[in-house]
Amino acid sequence: MGQKSAESGSWILRLTGETPRGIPLVCFPHAGGSATFFRPLARAMTDSAEVLGVQYPGRQERRTEPLIENIEDLAKEISEALQPWRTRPLVLFGHSMGATIAFEVARRLEAEGDVQVSGLIASARRAPSVHRDDDIHRRDDSGLLAEVRALDGTHSSLLDDEELVQMLLPAVRGDYKAIETYRYAPGPPLRCPITALIGDADPRVTVQEARAWGQHTSGEFQICIFPGGHFYFNTQMAEVVNTISAHLKAFRDAAPGV
Repeated sequence: MGQKSAESGSWILRLTGETPRGIPLVCFPHAGGSATFFRPLARAMTDSAEVLGVQYPGRQERRTEPLIENIEDLAKEISEALQPWRTRPLVLFGHSMGATIAFEVARRLEAEGDVQVSGLIASARRAPSVHRDDDIHRRDDSGLLAEVRALDGTHSSLLDDEELVQMLLPAVRGDYKAIETYRYAPGPPLRCPITALIGDADPRVTVQEARAWGQHTSGEFQICIFPGGHFYFNTQMAEVVNTISAHLKAFRDAAPGV
C-alpha cells in the first residue's frame, strides 16, 4: 500500500486482514500508546471497517527513531503517510492525545483536498480550543508514572517491570510534552461531522469540555457518554464498538463513492 517511508519508517499499520472491508478507520493512540493498542477494537470490527493504526516514532518497532514532541509536526507526517488512501474516504478516530492529532490531520487533509475525511471520532479528549495548563511532562519519572497509573490505561503488572518502564517513559514524556505544549490555532471548522466519546468519570475531560468539539465542525455533532474513566472502553468494548459501527455506517452513507 506504500505505507513505508525510507526516512521515518512505517506510520500506518493495518490491524485487520489484508483484504480491505468497509470504510478505513484510522486510529490515533494516546500519549505513550502504540498502534497495537487498537488490536482489540480491530478484532471486534473486522467485518465493518478496515482498521488502521497510527504508529508514532519512539515505540515498538520504531523505538530507535527520534521522538516527535510537537503535534503540528506529527500531523504533517501522518497526513503525508495517508496519501496512499487518497482514493477512499477515511474516518479518523483518536483517543486522548490522539484525538487532537486526528483533528489536526483532518484540518490538513480537508485543506489540501487530496484525501476525503468522512468523519472524526474524538475520544476522551477536550476540544482543541479548550486549554488547560498542564505540566505533567516536567515531572520526574515517579510523578509521570503516577499519572499513567491513575489513568489506568496500562496493565499494572507491566508497570511493575522496571526494565519495561524505562523503555516506555521516554515516549510517554515526549507525548505529554507534545500535547501539553499544543496550542489551537483558530481557523475554519471542519466540514466533516464530529462525534465525541467520553467516560462519565474521566478525570482528564469533562462533558462540557467534550461538547465543545461541536464548535469545530460545520457538519453534524454528537456526543456519546459511557460509564467509566479515561479508558472507558476497556470495560465497555461491546457498546463502544456498536457506537463506532453505527457512526461509520452513517458516515459511509453520507459519503459518495464508498
